Amino acid sequence: MSKKPSNYVSREPDANGIIHWTDEDNQVWADLVARQLNIIPGKACDEYMAGLELLNLPEDRIPQLGELNEVLARTTGWQVARVPALIPFDEFFRLLANKEFPVATFIRTREEFDYLQEPDIFHEVFGHCPLLTNPAFAHFTHQYGRLGYAATPKERVYLARLYWFTVEFGLLETQDGLRIYGGGILSSPGETVYALESDKPERVRLNPLDALRTPYRIDIMQPIYYTLKDVNQLFEISDMDIMALVHEAMELGLYEPKFPPKNAA
Repeated sequence: MSKKPSNYVSREPDANGIIHWTDEDNQVWADLVARQLNIIPGKACDEYMAGLELLNLPEDRIPQLGELNEVLARTTGWQVARVPALIPFDEFFRLLANKEFPVATFIRTREEFDYLQEPDIFHEVFGHCPLLTNPAFAHFTHQYGRLGYAATPKERVYLARLYWFTVEFGLLETQDGLRIYGGGILSSPGETVYALESDKPERVRLNPLDALRTPYRIDIMQPIYYTLKDVNQLFEISDMDIMALVHEAMELGLYEPKFPPKNAA
């Protein structure tokens, strides 16, 4: 979801729609999956774990997109769509509006194994696709895409904050304590632990207007997380007049950032 140049090039499928990954690509996937599967039990929400079981992701190789689509089609009617490493906002919102989740067909190098600013296939598939089997999450993502596709560039900047604090970095309140549903957390071993166990970040019940007004940075551990009472609250948010809230947020302005400037020492 960016127009910046990428250091990665997405792999093209062959005539049969199969992407031929290298042995190293598959090994990076296997190592990333093994590390996260060791961390997320008791931290990821039940809905995510159920989706992970439904997808039955291979642990020794990168899945083909067709394998994912079979499961998504029969659960929520979604599909994944192969895209270049980075795509313009227009295309991002258009895909979501059509119930297609963009997946860049490249995987990070060993040099960026622990942290990658660009969303690779591990982040998109392992982080997000399990919850696309959940009706509430799938509906919210679809509605978000429809709103974003019709929005102005300035409105999209505000909408991006709601996406960030839900789809990417959201937490759920459960009877067993806080659990993670945000894909940006669930694809990061450090943030998976930090989001639930650190005493540094704030954890606040989500008010969509507040999320629309909260600045964020992509290259740090989050200083604030917004929580939902349960995943079905995403249905309630989807039914709100989100664009009216966007315009209210634009009038009120942003909150003071809870992080230092990027160039601060």
